[in-house]
Amino acid sequence: MKTYLQKKTGGDIFDAFNDFFKPMFYDEHLDSMRTDIRETATAYELDIEMPGFNKSEIKVSLENGYLTVSAEKNAKTNEGDEGARYIRKECSVSCQRSYYVGEDVEQENVKAKYENGMLFLIVPKVVPKKVAPTTISID
Repeated sequence: MKTYLQKKTGGDIFDAFNDFFKPMFYDEHLDSMRTDIRETATAYELDIEMPGFNKSEIKVSLENGYLTVSAEKNAKTNEGDEGARYIRKECSVSCQRSYYVGEDVEQENVKAKYENGMLFLIVPKVVPKKVAPTTISID
């Protein structure tokens, strides 16, 4: 289990100060959703780390040019056995991240796949519309 005291400092003098205000058992990967983005000739490929989530807990939406990935997990366990370690256990985790992909991208063209804690998205590049040159008459 990681605590704020065990975090590696990146050389910034304010790291220790900023980390002081994090919860005692802060797990940094839950809110960062680390993402690798690759550009190909026809698309952008996003590989997003989402360990611990099931496919049904992840939502991907496209609105006003922003591709938003969110996940939410709520777990409650009630154990009535006296020999049980937990009598009641609750866990609630949520995270969200948005990426600007442009307003011309259509939702049905975005491809998504979830496998082994990784969400893979393929966002096609939109070919800019060519505007035919026009001539303006001079009076």
